[in-house]
Amino acid sequence: MTIETVDTLVVGAGQAGVALSEHLSSCGVPHLILERHRIAERWRSERWDSLVANGPAWHDRFPGMEFPDTDPDAFVSKEKVADYFVAYAEKIAAPIRCGVDVKEVQRIEGRPGFRVETSTGIIEAESVVAATGPFQRPVIPPIVSGDAPVMQMHSNSYRNPAHLPEGAVLVVGAGSSGVQIADELARAGRRVYLSVGPHDRPPRAYRGHDFCWWLGALGKWDIETPAAGAEHVTIAVSGARGGETIDFRRLAARGITLLGMARAYENGTLTFAPDLADNIARGDANYLSLLDEADAYAVRNGLDLPEEPSARAIGADPSCVTDPILQLDLADAGIGLIIWATGYAVDYSWLKVDAFDERGRPRHQRGVSVEPGLYFLGMPWQSRRGSSFIWGVWHDAKHLADRISTRRKYLAHHYASAKRESENA
Repeated sequence: MTIETVDTLVVGAGQAGVALSEHLSSCGVPHLILERHRIAERWRSERWDSLVANGPAWHDRFPGMEFPDTDPDAFVSKEKVADYFVAYAEKIAAPIRCGVDVKEVQRIEGRPGFRVETSTGIIEAESVVAATGPFQRPVIPPIVSGDAPVMQMHSNSYRNPAHLPEGAVLVVGAGSSGVQIADELARAGRRVYLSVGPHDRPPRAYRGHDFCWWLGALGKWDIETPAAGAEHVTIAVSGARGGETIDFRRLAARGITLLGMARAYENGTLTFAPDLADNIARGDANYLSLLDEADAYAVRNGLDLPEEPSARAIGADPSCVTDPILQLDLADAGIGLIIWATGYAVDYSWLKVDAFDERGRPRHQRGVSVEPGLYFLGMPWQSRRGSSFIWGVWHDAKHLADRISTRRKYLAHHYASAKRESENA
């Protein structure tokens, strides 16, 4: 069997893999990127039709290229995001091989490097980078059994209202995906229930600047360690219809019934925690605290920004909050579908190396694994809060490329020294 050899093998050609390719090339590191589908495939086939980026075009991009023919303040459609990464890969001549599935990676015993089994053959690489990102395996909590008389799907399978069965819909999850899908269904005339858990609720924009700008100006994108218990906080923000601040009271006014966190299911009835009012209040507090910080920043730095007192107006709680539904008979409510907008988990089962803790999480420092020659890229909080965002992964990729290049030079020195000793023997 012919074995292909490469210096650095990158697994995944999404935003992380493309970003890393640019920096590896700048460092003179030969590399190959394997992608089992197309470049940035998840943007095309694992997101709903109307999805747009949650950050404006001026922010959610790589430094080396703007979105073509796009208003910098626009929220770019998912297809244009995928096209952007394809164009960027062409621009930097990224060595990407599509249609190749990486099945297993094992360390080569007795020397540096890894043996990589792929769908097209064996590759040996000095270094391997897992650039598969944080959205690998959809997570559906084991609340409603699979044999329950109701259709269930994860949000990654949702496309548009027309493709769903008739009847009311329960959306579980109040992050960006959940609220946007619930709102879209309600606008399409569906009866919608939305299960709301703890969340942060930033303003879409305030005093003339998008919240992405405010997080940058306030230094929040560069926070290196999340607060205790905040590693996976749900963020309710949307770029849909030009961008708007998520307001659960406004969603209720449009006919969406808000519920607390889904807790248990038995005999056709779902039980919800009595935490809806607290969850809404927590989101309000997060929202107002960011306004406070923004106002203080503007004063301290003498910024002439338009006042926006109306942004602090918080409406009255709707009846579904003041008198919450704690039990819901799905059949009586006419619910024929549950959409679980409950996030994702990583899947590194293909990495057969000692690089994970007891919970299956990579043991690393800024993406540099405890397993020499193995690296991770695109993880949330890899080096800072912004690590899993488009611009953030670009900066993390630069750090990894530097580390890979440095290790490569040390190994080259070793091999050169060994060669000289052999020649002089």
